[in-house]
Amino acid sequence: MSDTLIRAYAADGFVRAFAASTKDIVAFAKKAHGTSPVCTAALGRLLTAGSMMGSMMKSRADIMTLLIRCEGPIGGLCVTADAEGNVKGYVNEPLVMLPAKPNHHFDVGGALGKGILSVIRDLGLKDPYVGEVELQTGEIAEDLTYYFASSEQTPSVVGLGVLMNKDNTVACAGGFILQLMPDCPEDVIERIEQNIKDIPSVTDMLSSGMTPEDIINRTLDGLNPEVTDTLTPKYLCNCSKERYAKGIMSLGKKDLDSLIAGGEDIEVVCRFCGKKYVFTADELKDMQR
Repeated sequence: MSDTLIRAYAADGFVRAFAASTKDIVAFAKKAHGTSPVCTAALGRLLTAGSMMGSMMKSRADIMTLLIRCEGPIGGLCVTADAEGNVKGYVNEPLVMLPAKPNHHFDVGGALGKGILSVIRDLGLKDPYVGEVELQTGEIAEDLTYYFASSEQTPSVVGLGVLMNKDNTVACAGGFILQLMPDCPEDVIERIEQNIKDIPSVTDMLSSGMTPEDIINRTLDGLNPEVTDTLTPKYLCNCSKERYAKGIMSLGKKDLDSLIAGGEDIEVVCRFCGKKYVFTADELKDMQR
């Protein structure tokens, strides 16, 4: 089954919700970057969050970037998303290995350590919107919950999860975001708090066969949730040889001459998807013309 992202409302519009299954996206990222298990978990969580947050934007031309700069061994992560929930991303140090926590979960917080989470929305205006918060736990879901409350003043609940098989393949991945709209009634808030208190983890729900819609119905039980949109997000990179050629030409005459003087082909690797592009010496010479 393809990855799925749904958007929904509940409680007469006082709650908006997003839920996604992202196994294929995370598996693609793992293969592209050769990530270790804890790095797969960290990048997979951020990719899932990016997909859901991207779908909050209105225009197809809008781009959202989630950037984590941190002091832990993982070095940082970056994810970009569009309004259709399509994402791409990378982790600075993809081979970090850490022992699991006592509860057997990946120590994503230990991999990130102290740091800053930035949310950058490029809406086609002169300057992008940028919100930043310090990482609270490094577990990403909690950090995004804090971001929504402190930077956007939107009380939210964020759940994210990545489960790996024993052979280091992705078993399941996904998440949900619940957000309270202004003047949300107190009884609605109390019902959500009770629902969240009783639910299993995201990976437990997904591995038991629950769909994103099932997760929405579970987290918003008793609040009449209604699905408004269903998307099929993908890991989508817009790199091309033409884009990298423009980048090489922008280096300037001195740097381009230096590359040509070497007389050898050069290889460029996309940081987001790992695709390789080779430029021959003759192609480099053509760029001088």
